[in-house]
Amino acid sequence: MTIRDEVLKELLEGYKKPEDLLGPEGLLKQLTAALVSKALSAEMTEHLGYEKHEVSGRGSGNSRNGTSEKTLKSESGEMAIEVPRDRNGSFEPQLVKKHQTHFDGFDEKIISMYARGMTVREIQGHLHELYGVEVSPDLISRVTAAVLEEVKAWQGRPLEQMYPIVYLDALVIKVRDQGTVTNKSAYLAIGVTVAGNKEVLGLWLEDTEGAKFWLKILTEIKNRGVSDILILCCDGLKGFPEAIEAVFPKATIQTCIVHMIRNSLRFVTWKDRKLVAAALKPIYGAQTEVLAEAALTAFESSALGARYPMIAKSWCGNWQRVIPFLAFPRDIRRVVYTTNAIESLNFSLRKIIKSRGHFPNEEAATKLLYLALVRAEQKWTRPIWKWKDALNQFAIHFDGRVAAA
Repeated sequence: MTIRDEVLKELLEGYKKPEDLLGPEGLLKQLTAALVSKALSAEMTEHLGYEKHEVSGRGSGNSRNGTSEKTLKSESGEMAIEVPRDRNGSFEPQLVKKHQTHFDGFDEKIISMYARGMTVREIQGHLHELYGVEVSPDLISRVTAAVLEEVKAWQGRPLEQMYPIVYLDALVIKVRDQGTVTNKSAYLAIGVTVAGNKEVLGLWLEDTEGAKFWLKILTEIKNRGVSDILILCCDGLKGFPEAIEAVFPKATIQTCIVHMIRNSLRFVTWKDRKLVAAALKPIYGAQTEVLAEAALTAFESSALGARYPMIAKSWCGNWQRVIPFLAFPRDIRRVVYTTNAIESLNFSLRKIIKSRGHFPNEEAATKLLYLALVRAEQKWTRPIWKWKDALNQFAIHFDGRVAAA
């Protein structure tokens, strides 16, 4: 449909500067309001079956009953429209539905800003600055509350039958609970599909990170359709491996090497950290399990090992779950031995939540973390590095399990 030049000329009569078109009282907002009102009037005509003042409408059983004014918040600012009414109260407008107060993707803009970690106060200021619209905290809460229904559906969706790799981790957030701000753990699980694409399997909140709750999470993952996991990479939390083996007994448990190094450095003074980090590298960088064990023995008997005996003790205690990645070629190992995929995700989540101090409740935390996860997933457009080579190695190492998937 083409708008005639004479109509455009009439509309732009008196136009001198951009504000005349795009300003708070500009033509664009006035035209939008007028068109919306006209469209609603056309919807009423369709509903009643006759034009306004038509004789055919007499005795029809329903008729127009004036209009009511309604204020819509839009990208052009606030605008007043006229909503027609019928005497029977059966008219259901479609363009601007009953109780609708926003227009032109306004809700989506609020949700997008919320997903980027903006606080309610920042969203209010941003909308006022850009569109001259005043929004209340309650309005923002109502808009973002709709996200909770998405969370329920997402959290209960069916999963793949088999994931070659699953990474498990948790990050600590602060949530107000019964008037007191407490630490809670946000549990995350990321799966790598047979195609090599990363997928967030779920998000769970609990008071503290513990093996008992991980058991509950793994059981939920299994109930959602996952029957097999080849490699499950996690930190060295006590009881974690036993929880995994109880639900996925065939899964190979790989303790995250990054976590092992980080935990080792907790015992070390600041001036020795670089030395210890360099001394540990021959262990996880060894060509074979035999050479790795020899490197660990060498570290244990070294001056650094004697100064910090808890490091060797920690590696020895976790040894059988440290070495599984050594069964693979060097360029495949980085896919297996680190939770970097989930660590980088946690880093982006921490950037988003750091400005908040704490969340008013668990629902607010769930909304923001979910939206941030969805936003992060949209950037995962390619399979992880060296995936085809890794999958071929997995097919040999886990005989029959990859082909069955």
